[in-house]
Amino acid sequence: MQIVRLSSENAALLSNLAAGVFDEPVQQRFLDAFLNDARHVMFVAVESDQVVGMGSAVEYFHPDKPPQLWINEVGVSPAFQRRGIGRAIVDALVREAKARGCVFAWLGTAHDNVSGQACFASVNDVSAPQPFLLYEWELE
Repeated sequence: MQIVRLSSENAALLSNLAAGVFDEPVQQRFLDAFLNDARHVMFVAVESDQVVGMGSAVEYFHPDKPPQLWINEVGVSPAFQRRGIGRAIVDALVREAKARGCVFAWLGTAHDNVSGQACFASVNDVSAPQPFLLYEWELE
């Protein structure tokens, strides 16, 4: 298994996806927009020419804070879970955050996402989880 940073040059990797890596089918216009924005980053796990996992993140900053990397989503095909793939993807994203000069990398997950919590807690140098509230506006 290899962890690969996704780019416009290797985006065709996503044409061979294991089931359950993404929540929905990949749409080319969204993929193009994602890959053409330097603040977005995605790593994929590839095994035998098939993408079996992915992690996406966004570097952001604010006028009073240095850059941070928000890890938006980590997905591993159910058939490939519990093999350290999610951890390897999160490790790659944290290394990317350091390389970009970010002062934090962070993510949130649901209270009932037990496997995700186990994965994220296993990544080196992670702090203890912190509870927070999520407010969401559905705009469609």
